[in-house]
Amino acid sequence: MKVSLEQFDKAFENRVRLQVMSILAVNESYDFNSLKALLAVTDGNLASHLKALEKEEYIKVEKSFIGRKPNTKYAATEKGLNAFKKHLEALESLIKQQRF
Repeated sequence: MKVSLEQFDKAFENRVRLQVMSILAVNESYDFNSLKALLAVTDGNLASHLKALEKEEYIKVEKSFIGRKPNTKYAATEKGLNAFKKHLEALESLIKQQRF
């Protein structure tokens, strides 16, 4: 069985986007600062990757205030979870083909 490269989602090519979706797939939501700390990335780096996932409609954004401080939470959408699952299945298929 040969895996077609079209089965891989370009949105998940980057390590940070792959990690963000991994986190959001197993958590209801995650806030910006917690993601930044967990992934050890800069504000700008994380923001650009979150924007890319949001553009694909793979994540949704919820802005609120905690006291007077702004708080931005991210959650995976159904579309995002389905795309992520397909991407992981393609990776698993490719790995199973390897002769180690």
